[in-house]
Amino acid sequence: MKSWVFYLLFTTVFVLVGWFANTAYHLPRSSNNPIAQARPTPLAKYSIEALAGTNFTPSNIEIGKVLKTDPKFTSYEFSFKFTPDLSGNTKNVTGLINIPNGIGPFPTVVMFRGYVDQKKYVVGEGTQRAAEVFAKNGYVTIAPDFLGYGNSDPEAGNIFESRFQTYVTAATLLKSVDSIDNWDKKNVFIWGHSNGGQIALTVLEITGSEFPTVLWAPVSKPFPFSILAYTDESDDHGKLIRDELSRFEEDYDVEKFSLTNYLDRIKAPVQLNQGTNDDAVPTNWSDTLSKILKKNGNDITYIKYPGANHNLQPSWNQAVLTNINFFNKMSK
Repeated sequence: MKSWVFYLLFTTVFVLVGWFANTAYHLPRSSNNPIAQARPTPLAKYSIEALAGTNFTPSNIEIGKVLKTDPKFTSYEFSFKFTPDLSGNTKNVTGLINIPNGIGPFPTVVMFRGYVDQKKYVVGEGTQRAAEVFAKNGYVTIAPDFLGYGNSDPEAGNIFESRFQTYVTAATLLKSVDSIDNWDKKNVFIWGHSNGGQIALTVLEITGSEFPTVLWAPVSKPFPFSILAYTDESDDHGKLIRDELSRFEEDYDVEKFSLTNYLDRIKAPVQLNQGTNDDAVPTNWSDTLSKILKKNGNDITYIKYPGANHNLQPSWNQAVLTNINFFNKMSK
């Protein structure tokens, strides 16, 4: 009798324990599960649409030491302070300004260079030769080194943020031309070569400015192809860039950073110069750019130089004279 009662109690306890355990395991989950927290996107402020809504604060251009004297112009180092991250953190950028000798004031050409290895860079590299010819013909020329170059402050730690901050640098400089004493207060022109042409096109899109613009073999393909096309030139054959790009694309829509999606925002007259033997920017890139701008109703003049390379050699003199004629024609 005792054995039977003990067995009954044991069985009952076993069943109850199993029931409670099973019931606990299947308890319904809360309907208020926390939603996965969105990852921060600090670079979103550099999208073309975001920059188009940014009010770039003018800076004071400080003229520094003399770098070169010529009977027709004087070259100086210049600097200005700005906030490349758009959050109030100020940095200093240097560059080269050429001021014609004689009685001013003078029209001004803002110049953006192409890629130069930081280890080989000197102030004015990539623009100075053309700038000197423009200065001899009565134009102030001003070209920023950009962060990380010349005597400028260091660039951002993220390679894409560094790229996007060149647009902030360029837009701020254009807003700051009024602080140049020798400027005629009427005429501002833009000149951009290679990646500097990419900067010029992007700045025209984000500012909506109508400054007449000269482009030499501009990089005009979509982002990020505009970067990937040149990765074979880096020491690691682009591994770092590809790694960074894969992370970038996890958080951002690259289409919002691609100038090709916003070409209809360009209002400025454009002179496009392209060598047919260019091994850095294929001629068909500029062919396409010209067609799109013309379709959009832009005042576009497209000039090809047969056999000329990326620096428009051996037609360099002809190209510079063509640029001066364009500036003269567009002057107010």
